[in-house]
Amino acid sequence: MKNKLLPRHLAFFLSFVLPFLLFSLTTSARPPKKEYYELKIYHVKGPQMAMMDTYLKNAYIPAAHRAGIKDVGVFKAADSDSLLYVLTPLKSLDQLATFSQALEKDKTYQADGKSYIESEFKEPAYQKFETIVLEAFEGAEQHRKPNLTAPMSQRVYELRSYESPSEKRHLNKVDMFIKGGEIGIFNKLGFNPVFFARVIAGSHMPNLMYMTTFEDKASRDAHWKAFGSDPDWNKLKVMPEYQNNMNSPVIFFLQPKDYSDI
Repeated sequence: MKNKLLPRHLAFFLSFVLPFLLFSLTTSARPPKKEYYELKIYHVKGPQMAMMDTYLKNAYIPAAHRAGIKDVGVFKAADSDSLLYVLTPLKSLDQLATFSQALEKDKTYQADGKSYIESEFKEPAYQKFETIVLEAFEGAEQHRKPNLTAPMSQRVYELRSYESPSEKRHLNKVDMFIKGGEIGIFNKLGFNPVFFARVIAGSHMPNLMYMTTFEDKASRDAHWKAFGSDPDWNKLKVMPEYQNNMNSPVIFFLQPKDYSDI
């Protein structure tokens, strides 16, 4: 009797259980889908900073959450009250367009953001803004919120921009981060990176950008000192295949707003 039942159990396993197990193993092994980022840099003057804070805190970020965007980062330049950075992580390039459309249809957003949306000609909410669109690196497909305990006002966020003299050299620098293991060095040394990404649309190209975060300025300096003496970095930076792939970095020191998600 048992011998007759065995083929049935085997058939059930092969037909239903095994495909499910294989599907589970396959999907769990897939890397996460790459994010895209919209980075807006608002140029503001005088009372415009307060107007933008009210808009971002009470209208834009809540609307982003309603649209399924969990985290929006808002930062001011550490040495100036005239620049405001807004980082919006996106699931796809399509969402760049669909989110704008969602804002137009969101009645709560329209009401909460009325002073920004309908700002007077002589009292605009900002002077101008720049937009940069980025694609996350392989191996750093999703942004990460910093694991920091210091108050927002003490934290130092460092945004770096690496321009290259040609597309080929730019891709080589990206490869240095991914296959060369530069991202791994940042992770190993506890730089609390938020993202690593290629600029795919912006005024400075070819270019890549990344953001690291620290408890304070002293922590930032200590981390970069450790990076400079790290044996893995000192091996990587002299490899012939990774020479002359970028110009001098441009560094922006930022401070997160107290209402920022990141």
